[in-house]
Amino acid sequence: MKPVTVPFFISHQGCPHTCVFCDQRTISGASGQLPTPEMIRARIELWRSTAGIRPLEIAFFGGTFTALSMETQADLLLPLQPLLENGTLDSVRISTRPDCIDAGHVTWLSNRGVRTIELGVQSMDDRVLAASGRGHAAAASLNAIDCIKSNGVKVGAQLMPGLPGDTPASSLNSLEQVISAGADFLRIYPTVVLEGTELARRYVAGEFTPLSLDRGVQLCKLLLQYAMQAGVPVVRIGLQADYGLDEEHILAGCWHPALGQLVRSQLFADLLCRFVPPGQSVTVYCHPARLSDVVGMKRSNLLSQAGRGVQVQVVPDAALKKEEIAVNTHDASTIYSIVTDLHYSIHEV
Repeated sequence: MKPVTVPFFISHQGCPHTCVFCDQRTISGASGQLPTPEMIRARIELWRSTAGIRPLEIAFFGGTFTALSMETQADLLLPLQPLLENGTLDSVRISTRPDCIDAGHVTWLSNRGVRTIELGVQSMDDRVLAASGRGHAAAASLNAIDCIKSNGVKVGAQLMPGLPGDTPASSLNSLEQVISAGADFLRIYPTVVLEGTELARRYVAGEFTPLSLDRGVQLCKLLLQYAMQAGVPVVRIGLQADYGLDEEHILAGCWHPALGQLVRSQLFADLLCRFVPPGQSVTVYCHPARLSDVVGMKRSNLLSQAGRGVQVQVVPDAALKKEEIAVNTHDASTIYSIVTDLHYSIHEV
């Protein structure tokens, strides 16, 4: 059973760098103040009251957890220990930088209930990392993934396509490298330009051209499909529109409050265009969880098909996999998959 994640945001806390793209206080909506033990216990109790029988997972997002002082880390984890012991909590997850973790630290965290560590990898291209002011090379990410996995803790990798100096090819290469290194899951956050950042200055000065929404969707579509083919979950695409992030703070870049749906919908749109001939009247079956993705935002996929003379009725079918559709015409029924039946080239982005 998937746990309910109880989030705590430690915005910009502990991080030894300010990367060119970063304004953590805007992204998380947090003031940078660390939660007290009383705040932690109160929020857990509130979320437990609505979680039903689902287990609870505590997540410390933002900042660099392992760069906090050991005393501060211990203070944040201490209130959780009795709740982990009595079964109120199932696990803890943290976020950190690849150059701020080692095997000894992973063991220390694991002994205090941390079962997942998310790494802000961003890119595996040293030139992109340098241009973004990350302060470490790609080798640090490979080392971090290895030491976390070797100590029995799950590891997630966050990637940021569209950073300064990045290309579609280097974004794909970054994805391939973290998957090969053993990342258990991915987050894909296309770069956005937030006001007040160094990247904003470069953008206004004409020194940086961000990904547009359309180009970002096309790139994320390719990255998502590659990850699906490799069997590695992508748990989120695009920054979350909660916790203070809104369009007022975004100057440019690939951002939409439902970017993940836009990307998945594009995959299903491509599948329909590829395998449904013009002028047909068809019934398309899909997994209930993918109904809105197949229909498209504001019925965009159905409207696009209507422009090709195709009349589509979409019907949920729980027997299908989430990546599949079954296309029924007057004389045949065929199952197609966004994972295996679409073929993209990086040069198309």
